[in-house]
Amino acid sequence: MHRLNRKYIRIGGIVLICLFILVLIGGIIAFNKREKLLQSAIDKAKLKAKIEYNLDVKIGSANFVGLSTVAFKGITVVPQNRDSLLKISDFEVGIKIWPLILGNIKLASVKLDNGILNLTSSHGIRNFDFLFKKKRDTTANRPGSDISVVANNLINQVLYKIPDELDLKNFVVKFHSDSINVNILAKSALIENSNLTSTIIVNNGESTLHFTGKMRPSDKFIDVKLYADNKAVELPFIQKKYGLKITFDTISTQVKKVERSDGETRIFGYWSVRNLLINHPKIAANDIIVPSGSIDANVFIGQNYISIDSSSVIHLKDVTAKPYIKYTLKPVKVYELKLHTDYTDAQKIFNSFPQGTFDALEGIQVAGKLSYNLNFYLDTSKPDDVQFDSSLKQDNFHVVKYGRTDLSKLNGPFVYTPYEKGKPMPSRQIGPSNPDYTPLSEISPYLQHAVMTAEDPTFFKHNGFVEESLRKSIAVDFKEKKFKRGGSTISMQLVKNAFLSRQKTMVRKIEETLIVWMIENTHIISKQRMLEVYFNIIEWARNVYGIGEASRYYFGKTPSQLNLGESIYLASIVPKPKSGLYYFEPDGSLRGSLQGYFNSLGNMMSMYGYTQRDSTGYGFYDVRLKSALRRAVPAADTTEINKLLKQADDDADVPVVVVQPEKKPNFFQRLFGKKDTTTKKKDVAVADTSPVKTKKELRQEKREQKRKEKEARKKLEERGLF
Repeated sequence: MHRLNRKYIRIGGIVLICLFILVLIGGIIAFNKREKLLQSAIDKAKLKAKIEYNLDVKIGSANFVGLSTVAFKGITVVPQNRDSLLKISDFEVGIKIWPLILGNIKLASVKLDNGILNLTSSHGIRNFDFLFKKKRDTTANRPGSDISVVANNLINQVLYKIPDELDLKNFVVKFHSDSINVNILAKSALIENSNLTSTIIVNNGESTLHFTGKMRPSDKFIDVKLYADNKAVELPFIQKKYGLKITFDTISTQVKKVERSDGETRIFGYWSVRNLLINHPKIAANDIIVPSGSIDANVFIGQNYISIDSSSVIHLKDVTAKPYIKYTLKPVKVYELKLHTDYTDAQKIFNSFPQGTFDALEGIQVAGKLSYNLNFYLDTSKPDDVQFDSSLKQDNFHVVKYGRTDLSKLNGPFVYTPYEKGKPMPSRQIGPSNPDYTPLSEISPYLQHAVMTAEDPTFFKHNGFVEESLRKSIAVDFKEKKFKRGGSTISMQLVKNAFLSRQKTMVRKIEETLIVWMIENTHIISKQRMLEVYFNIIEWARNVYGIGEASRYYFGKTPSQLNLGESIYLASIVPKPKSGLYYFEPDGSLRGSLQGYFNSLGNMMSMYGYTQRDSTGYGFYDVRLKSALRRAVPAADTTEINKLLKQADDDADVPVVVVQPEKKPNFFQRLFGKKDTTTKKKDVAVADTSPVKTKKELRQEKREQKRKEKEARKKLEERGLF
C-alpha cells in the first residue's frame, strides 16, 4: 500500500512538471510573440471603434516595457466629421499578472504625460455623440434581473481601473458649448504608497483645486477630500447650466467597505462638507450656508431596489437624525422616506439651522426638548393611497426670548405691511386706532363660517395642520406632475401674511410650518385671536386688505351687516382676491357661473348647521355690487374674463367657474332679429315665476344642479376642505 501511494505521488509530480514545462514554453512563445499579439489587439480595437462609433483612432507607437507594461506614444481620437476628441503624447499602463490569469484586469500602474480631452457642443453638434449611440445593456430591465449584481460588477470594474500607482502630468479637460467654456488642467496627480496628491487648475488660474487622501482600490477603501487654495471651491458649470450656485471649503468622501451578502450589495461610506453655500431662487431668496454637515451613509442595493439604510446617521452641527430612503424600481416604482430624531435639546436644534434659512427665527432662545418623526410612502400605481405622517413632539418646549421677530406681537395692536411682487404696499395699523379694524365679534357669523368652511373647516380642532389635506395635495401634485394643490390651513395663511415674505421657496414653506407649530402647540396666540387677525389682514381686492375695507369696498357695508350671499361671495375670492370684480355683471349682479359654487358651499354650511338648507341659491341673487364700483366692472368680453379667471385659478390653486361665451346669432336670428332671452331668464330667476315646466324638464334641471354641486364638492374634497 505504501509503495502504491509513492507511485501515485511520483506520477502526480511528473504530470505537474509536464504542465509547468508546457506553460513555460507557452509563456516563452507568447513573450516572443507579444509585440505581434499587441499589434493585433490594437488593430481590432481600432477597427471596432471605426465600425461601431465612427472614431478614427491613431497610435504613433506601442510596445512592451518590462513584463506587463505597455507604452503608447502619439494617441489621437477624432470622431467622424467632428472636432478632435483626445490627444495624448505619452501613456504607459501596467497590468497585474495574477488577476489577469484569473480573468480580471486590474491596473498596477498608469503614467500619462501631456494629454488633452476636448469636449464640444455647438449648435446641437457634439463630438462625444458616440457615447449615446452605444447599444444599451437592457439586462437590468429584464424580468428577473438583479440590480445588486449589476451594481457589484460596476463597483468592481471602477475600483479595478484605479491603479495602485499613478503618475499624471499636464492633462487638460476642455468643454466648450454655445454658452459655457470650462478649462481644467490636471497639472499633477500622484498615487504612491496609497497616498493621493494632486493639483488642478480651473480656467487658467481662477482657482486651484486639490484632491488628497488615501486610495487602496484593492482593499475597496477610499478616503479623499477636495479643497481649493485660499478660497471656496466653486462649480460655475452647474450655476450656468441650472442656475444653482454651490460653493464649499472642503468636501470629504470615504468608502469604508463594499460587500455582497444575502442578495444585497452593501456600500458603507461617509460624506462630509464644510461651509457649504447654496443659492437657487426655488430654494431660498438668499444664500444658505451649512457650516458643517455629514452623513454616515450605508447604501444597500437589492434585486429591485436602492436604499439608504436606517443604520445611517445625519450630523448637522450638534443634531443627529436617522434617515431611511428606499427606491423600488419594479414591478412598480415605490418611494419610501423615513426620518427620526431622538429627543434633543431644542436650543441645539435651533442653533443647527443653516445660516440664511429662517430669518424670522434668527436669535430666538428656547428651552425644552424636541423629537421629529416623518413617514412617507408612495406607490406610483396607487398615488391616492399615499401615506404621509409628520410629527414634531415636545417635552416642556417654550420660548425664552424672541429674536428678530416677536411671534406674540399679534396679541396686541401692530403695524402690518403687505407686499406685492416684493414691493411694500401702504402699511395698516391692526388695532382699534384703525377705523377699518373689526373685532371678531363684529364680523358677520355668515362670513366667519363661509370662509372657514371653504378654507379650513377644522380650524378650531386642529393644531395648525390637516395631514389628510396634505396627503391629498401630494397625491394630486404627483398625478398632475406639478405643484398644483396646496394644503394650507388658516393658521398657515396667517403666518405667511403676518411674518413672512410672499416668495414661493422651499425654505419659506419650512419656516412657515415651524412657526405655525410653535404658535399652535405653545398657545402663543389663541384661536379666536388668530381668526380675528386673519380677517383683518388678508387681501380681498387690489390694495384692499382686511374685512373692514373689503365690506365697504364691495358693498358699502360694515362687516357685521354682510348677509349670507355676500359672505359666500367673499369666501370665494379669498384665494384669488384680484379677480373679485370679474364675477360681477355691469349691473352689479353676480355672473351665473358662480352659482354652482354658492350651492356647493351653501350645502356644506347647512350640513355643519351654519345656515338653513336653501334651494334658491343661498343668497346668490341678493348679492349686488355697490353702485359706485359698477363702472369698474370689465365689459362682458367673456374670452378675456375667462383668461383672467383661469390665471387667478392657477395662482390660487382652487377651482374657478368659467363664464360661457355668448353664442353668435345664426342666419335666421340675423335676418329676423335675435330673441332676447337674457332679461327674461334673469327676471324669472329672481321672481321665481318661470313658466310651468314639464316634469321631465324639472327632473333634468334638478339632475344638472346636483351634477354641478357634486363637481364643486369633489374639487373641495381634493383640497381636504370637506
